[in-house]
Formats: sequence, structure tokens, C-alpha cells
Amino acid sequence: MFEVSYELAALLIAAAFFAGGIDAVAGGGGLITLPLLMMAGASPLQALSTNKVQGVFGAGTAVLSYAGSGHVRLREQIGPAILSGVAGLLGALLVSVLPTDGLRYALPVILIAIAAFFALRPGLGDVDRARRLGPMAFTAFVVPFIGFYDGLIGPGTGSFFMIAFVSLAGYGVLKATAHTKLLNFASNLGGLIGFAAVGAPWWVLGLAMGLAQIAGARVGSKLAIRNGARLIRPLLVVTSTVLALKLIWDLV
Repeated sequence: MFEVSYELAALLIAAAFFAGGIDAVAGGGGLITLPLLMMAGASPLQALSTNKVQGVFGAGTAVLSYAGSGHVRLREQIGPAILSGVAGLLGALLVSVLPTDGLRYALPVILIAIAAFFALRPGLGDVDRARRLGPMAFTAFVVPFIGFYDGLIGPGTGSFFMIAFVSLAGYGVLKATAHTKLLNFASNLGGLIGFAAVGAPWWVLGLAMGLAQIAGARVGSKLAIRNGARLIRPLLVVTSTVLALKLIWDLV
């Protein structure tokens, strides 16, 4: 039934539940599932694409939870979401064409800088701040850039959207998290369409992990809504740091 043994499938499904909870709060769920998929025997392309399958379910569940609580207005964000999805699709289609080695070396440094920003920046909470970019400029320049990165490489996308919303759009931490999940869902979906076009995903395992992601995302989003920046901020620091260390380990 599964593309791997039942024992490995059980491990991956359990990991997807945990990843869904972490991802709904601070992003970085792929840090858990992507290495395990590769350890289970998936090629890099299969692992990336299967990770998109299960990640779509988790991100979509988190979006609905945040929207239901009034933290993101879906109708007002349709344009940015479509742009993020198209950019994710293009990134996935070009993953075998564009060189990414240089970016992989820069990523750990960028992620550590993001962790330092959220750890050391005073006054970061759930209250909106003065924005540096208007909505149109943010949608036109920031959203497609990060969405394209998600389709092309993936790890750290949630952290990049978060720091963009907080530092450029002036969003409070909880509002930034809610909008991050929407755009990350869209870029995940676009990337999945691109990978599906070349038949890369492990569909059965990915769908089973997706169901676990739904459960984990419901738990994580409820915790985030209840605790706001008190939970999101330290968890974002931890996930960005761990992801950076993982990427450095892979490069050594």
C-alpha cells in the first residue's frame, strides 16, 4: 500500500503530526519531515515533492483556523495568494534547471539572522507597527520572490514570510503568522502542481502524512491563537536556528 514499509510509514505519519503543529505556529515543519523522507529512501526530488503533498494539508488547515478566528481575511488576500502560488509553481518547474548551490551556502547565515532578529528586537508583539512597504509593493516584490524560493528549494519559507510581514508590512507577530500560513499554503500548492507534472510525489504516503498534518495543524494553530507572540516568537527563534544548523551539517 505505502511506498515504504509499514514501520517507516508509521514513523513518518507521527512525524507529520508533530511537524504540522510546529509549522502552524512558527514554520519549519519541513525540517522534521524532509530529512526523514530522504532517510526512508526517497530521492531528493521525491522527498521535496512528497513533502509538498503533506505540507499542503497542514498549511491549509492552519489557514482555515486563523481565518475562522479573524486573523486573516481570505477574500482580501486572494491576489497575493495567487501570486505566491504561481511563483511556487515556476520555482518547482525550474528546480532542475537553475543552480542553487550558492543559495544553499547563504541560507544558514540568513536563518541565523532571522533568529537573532526575533530574539533581540525589542517590542515585538501582537500589535501592528509602522509599515515600510505598502500592500501593493509588498505583493508585487516580496511575495513572488519568497514563493519562487519555496518551489525551488523550500526550507525556511515560513521564516522568510514572517520576517517580511513583521519588518516590512508592520504586522504584529500573530497576524504575520496567519498571513504567512496563507501564502505558504499557496506556494506549497503551486510547487506541488509543478512536481506532480513530472510524477515525482509518493502519493499514498504523502496523503497519509497529510491527514496527520491536519490534526497537528489544528493543535498548533489553536495554541498560537491562544498565546500569540509569547509562543510564536521563541518557537520561531528555535526553529530558524535548528534549521540553520541542519543546513550547515548537510554542507559539511
